[in-house]
Amino acid sequence: MGVFTDPFDALSNFQAALDAFRTSNWLGAGPSGVGGYPLMNVFRKGDDFIIVAELPGVKKSDLEVQVKGRTLHLAGVKSVSYPEKASVHRRERLAGRFDRAVTMPVEIDPDNVKAEYRDGILALFLPRAESDKPKTIKVA
Repeated sequence: MGVFTDPFDALSNFQAALDAFRTSNWLGAGPSGVGGYPLMNVFRKGDDFIIVAELPGVKKSDLEVQVKGRTLHLAGVKSVSYPEKASVHRRERLAGRFDRAVTMPVEIDPDNVKAEYRDGILALFLPRAESDKPKTIKVA
């Protein structure tokens, strides 16, 4: 008898373990948790959401924001330049491509999303889709 009696069960167990890891508090998913890059705060205002993300040193032209269903996708490139002929003694400012997706608790209306970027701060207004809002039914 081998370690894996059924390879499909082993794969299913592995997938369940990965899902449990992603939904655990290990990655700081709480209200004051630390997330990925860019750092962001998510606020709810009525039915709608506001996201404020810190993107110091990122050019507006290097940002890409996409919304589909409940998912906000934020991607871009952060560049860090050094003076010519300088050798790096210590490097804490990271550069490169970033890609982050955030799942919202409601469906977002992509046609009415508003984005504003100033001084390295990205503010996104994400209105809840009308089709996702509960409808009141009059009982006759």
